[in-house]
Amino acid sequence: MEATRRRGKVHSNGKTAEETEPTAQWGRAWEVDWFSLSSVIALLCFAPFIVYFFVMACDQYQCSVSQPLLELYSGETTLSAIWARSPSFTWGAAKIYAVWVGFQLFLYMCVPDITHKFIPGYVGGVQDGSRTPAGLINKYEINGLQCWLITHAVWLANAHYFHWFSPTIIFDHWIPLMWCANILGYLVASFAFVKAYLFPTSADDCKFTGNVFYNYMMGIEFNPRVGKWFDFKLFFNGRPGIVAWTLINLSYMAKQQELYGHVTNSMILVNVLQGLYVLDFFWNEAWYLKTIDICHDHFGWYLGWGDCVWLPYLYTLQGLYLVYHPVQLSTPYACAVLALGLAGYYIFRSTNHQKDVFRRTEGTCAIWGRRPPAFIECSYRSADGGVHRSKLLTSGFWGVARHFNYTGDLMGSLAYCAACGAGHLLPYFYVVYMTILLVHRCVRDEHRCSSKYGAGWKRYTDAVPYRLLPGLF
Repeated sequence: MEATRRRGKVHSNGKTAEETEPTAQWGRAWEVDWFSLSSVIALLCFAPFIVYFFVMACDQYQCSVSQPLLELYSGETTLSAIWARSPSFTWGAAKIYAVWVGFQLFLYMCVPDITHKFIPGYVGGVQDGSRTPAGLINKYEINGLQCWLITHAVWLANAHYFHWFSPTIIFDHWIPLMWCANILGYLVASFAFVKAYLFPTSADDCKFTGNVFYNYMMGIEFNPRVGKWFDFKLFFNGRPGIVAWTLINLSYMAKQQELYGHVTNSMILVNVLQGLYVLDFFWNEAWYLKTIDICHDHFGWYLGWGDCVWLPYLYTLQGLYLVYHPVQLSTPYACAVLALGLAGYYIFRSTNHQKDVFRRTEGTCAIWGRRPPAFIECSYRSADGGVHRSKLLTSGFWGVARHFNYTGDLMGSLAYCAACGAGHLLPYFYVVYMTILLVHRCVRDEHRCSSKYGAGWKRYTDAVPYRLLPGLF
């Protein structure tokens, strides 16, 4: 049933709604086209081999992505020979991985956040999420920053005082750990798939497309939970993968020190810039509840396996490369990379902060000196029949482009890769992947917003015509 609303008064920003604007319904599409289905099947079949290829290239070919392909083409080697040279699953790695995941699970479930009580400006503890398509608002225990701090305190205490394990432990077991991560990723995705059929957390938020492959990969349940507080999406998005990101880089740094007797400025740059990104994620974990991963994506293989395997193994390729190729950058080049990374971070953080402040104050803030900022008001319908209103910001960075935070993210991604020099292609996979991911996310997000807001979204895109790069795209 289509709902309409009457023309309201003119907003302070001078924008009005249409006389009878349809209220769109929100949520993922129920039907799957052939292109989407083909893409899903291709990812399910090839994504694990993409991860294996990059890790294997470093382990066996000094991070050359062309050499194994050339040797296979010329007949100098075979797939079975490459596979035979790869370290296999070990119970030692399985124990390490089980301890790691168990420790993160303990911190997530059993250690309520106290850091928000004494760190000024940090938002932690119990927070409300966004409204789901079924009209529910879930509560979350935000303690990611605390988990990160405790984990790294234990790591540093071990490295300098206790010596329970080597700081290079992650690098030394990197490929066996990859098999363990794959096992967990598939188990989590399969459990979420079965759970959606047998005992969903919220049946009204489930989406069954009728295609088993799409359902398995993209997920059926919106917010699968076990008990009151264990939220699959929040746990696997933030822990164990992102907490591990900085530990993985520290292990690479320790290995570089062990092999060469020093740490290069390129390795320091990668650790600093990626560490800043990870810390930003946990500092703003409450804000993360409002992002596309939580607000729109269902939980399936895409998130479950991706967070366990794709993220920790491919987002850390720069540090892995620098273990095999200890690049020492010139001072001007290193400063340029640092400036690019910091500029990208500033744009990324400032853009997201503007939207966060705008949401928290319901538009009563000042952005770039304008109070109140310009916005477009839209309405949407949730699955329970309720009609809700949203304000779409068109001031500040959000008036420059509709996804200018992604532009800053891509600048940071390029800086991580540029820190490795220009000797090999492998470190640059990350910026290529992020460009594809974020451009696709722009399109996917805007399709959902168009379905959610209807004519209101058209008014918004007319006001802010560019997605990422003003004047270009």
